Amino acid sequence: MKMDLGDGYLPLRDVVFNTLRQEILTGKMKPGERLMEIHLADKLGVSRTPIREAIRMLELEGLVIMVPRKGAQVAQISWKSLQDVLEVRRALDVLAIELACERMTRKDLDALYKACESFAEATDTKDTRKIAEADVAFHDIIVASTGNNRLTQIVNNLSEQMYRYRFEYIKDASRHHVLVQEHMEMCRSIQVKDKAAAADVVRKHIDNQEQAIITQLKLEKGE
Repeated sequence: MKMDLGDGYLPLRDVVFNTLRQEILTGKMKPGERLMEIHLADKLGVSRTPIREAIRMLELEGLVIMVPRKGAQVAQISWKSLQDVLEVRRALDVLAIELACERMTRKDLDALYKACESFAEATDTKDTRKIAEADVAFHDIIVASTGNNRLTQIVNNLSEQMYRYRFEYIKDASRHHVLVQEHMEMCRSIQVKDKAAAADVVRKHIDNQEQAIITQLKLEKGE
């Protein structure tokens, strides 16, 4: 585990929090994994105090739970939390793509097609992190093209929560071609400014992701 000390003005607890948070969101720290203060303090080269404070912050975000007689553990990905996040994302993504149909410039559309190609190329690498980053980059262009700063801010906040789930559905390589196809359908719908078609493909995109995540979680649990 490598700690990014980037901003020297951040309190040490925040640096530790950001490091652990990223490990959880990207799946490096697995659901159910214990967060042992002594082990983490030794690994990150800090005292136990900022570790303890960071764990409390993670608990408030719902990424960590406290288990009696076992201590802190990475929270499981529950059906309820998945449903909550995807319900909000579905609504925001529909709004974003409808606005993009009205407002996206030719330059942005060119960038979106390139991002679509980059995502397809990323799936060929089988590198989960690269695929996730390419997926985020594609959707970010759509949101940014709306010119709505408040929407962008809300989507960015939600994207951090979504990151954990994104890794789950990207694990299923058999679904990559479907994701690529749906991205291309979004590009075409925006290009012809068909808001109804764009909204439909976004809903289908989220629904398919939801099913893929559920399937992946069941496989990991041996169901």
